[in-house]
Amino acid sequence: MSVLPSRQGLPEAEVIDRREGPYGEVALRRRGEQYEIIANGCFLMDTADGRSERLLIQAALDSLDGSTGSTGPSVLTSVLIGGLGVGFSLAHAAASGRWGRIAVVEREGAIIDWHRTGPLGAFSAGALDDPRVEVLHTDLVAYLASAEERYDALCLDIDNGPDWTVTEENDALYGPVGLANAADRLRPGGILAVWSAQPSGAFEQALRDAGFTDVRTEEIAVERGVPDVVHLARRAG
Repeated sequence: MSVLPSRQGLPEAEVIDRREGPYGEVALRRRGEQYEIIANGCFLMDTADGRSERLLIQAALDSLDGSTGSTGPSVLTSVLIGGLGVGFSLAHAAASGRWGRIAVVEREGAIIDWHRTGPLGAFSAGALDDPRVEVLHTDLVAYLASAEERYDALCLDIDNGPDWTVTEENDALYGPVGLANAADRLRPGGILAVWSAQPSGAFEQALRDAGFTDVRTEEIAVERGVPDVVHLARRAG
């Protein structure tokens, strides 16, 4: 394990696993009791506070309930989560009986391993063993372009936001073609939810230009800087 310099008075970070893959380097760091995922040297997410990751799922579910007027457990829905990450979004989805099927797309095999046999399993809370959960080891952009299945909700969290992507290839997800592919994966009236580290008015407009309706942004305050947000939009019925 290598030791990295401390950050803003926090404990020093230890790199406990680092792997090279088809998309570059991905590393898992431990800083005190928290874990961090670093992709190609870019901070992706950590286990310090999962409120916005849980909001990603809950806001999509609330939007679906608001459109149908039903909150009963007999009405089951399906969700595709883009990015396993540290597992907060998946754990929140699995904790609800409202989701009949939960698919998770994760392109980094290392991250899947860190949940199955490593320390991140504590944060996904055993959700990978839930019979409703399917982990798809593939690239999200490619999956949205080629898959045929449709979902009631797409909850995407693979970048720091539409304006700050981890790799250049991900830029396409937030443009006209990527949003058209996302719409194709949604049932009519389905919800697209996209996590971002900061609001993006340009992305809101891109959603409207792509034909989505009910475009809005929910914020959650963070200790420093601009709030995390979830961009929400509905596929037209």
